[in-house]
Amino acid sequence: MIHIKVSDEIKHACPDFAGAAIYAKVKNTPYSEDLWKTINEFTIEYQRKYTLDSIKDMPAIQATRTAYKKCGKDPSRYRPSSEALCRKILRGIPLYQIDTLVDLINLVSIRSGYSIGGFDADKIQGDTLVLGIGKADEPYEGIGRGELNIEGMPVYRDAVGGIGTPTSDNERTKMELGTTHLLAIINGYSGQEGLKEAVEYMQTLLREYTDSDGGSVLYF
Repeated sequence: MIHIKVSDEIKHACPDFAGAAIYAKVKNTPYSEDLWKTINEFTIEYQRKYTLDSIKDMPAIQATRTAYKKCGKDPSRYRPSSEALCRKILRGIPLYQIDTLVDLINLVSIRSGYSIGGFDADKIQGDTLVLGIGKADEPYEGIGRGELNIEGMPVYRDAVGGIGTPTSDNERTKMELGTTHLLAIINGYSGQEGLKEAVEYMQTLLREYTDSDGGSVLYF
């Protein structure tokens, strides 16, 4: 299991932060028909329940936006991934189908409101990740986004550099079809309430769709 540390600067800016990491052996696939049936059913339910205005009041999304402001980032210009996904489906825009691991994590993110990092654990350098705040001109290549300005954004760093922010994970450690070891990090800037439920739901999906035993969990 990879060790995860929360820096003093994050503890100061976001004192309520609570995180959970799931490390699991998985079998990724290009597409899961059953998973997408679940995603589509949930999307219909979600569209009935929320509006573009009301999602900002979801505790996990609201807290992540507040964390951005405290760290020095405009959450309306650089939206956390959970909010971006929720806004997409509420506009009637179908979610991108990537692969089973990515699609599964997206479902948990929408359902819970948490921004979730999903990494190929075998690509992480060193045995420790540190959650800090992005610096000016810090190099970072977001997945499908090119160079991303992460100054003032919460960021997980391995021995080489940044690998994950609530807006986008890094190309260097992204999951692919050949990924066999997953590290998923659920970021609870709203505190511990709801975190365990999100973890258990993800473990259920991992067991059902990736031939996993659900993996091990670290709360931090």
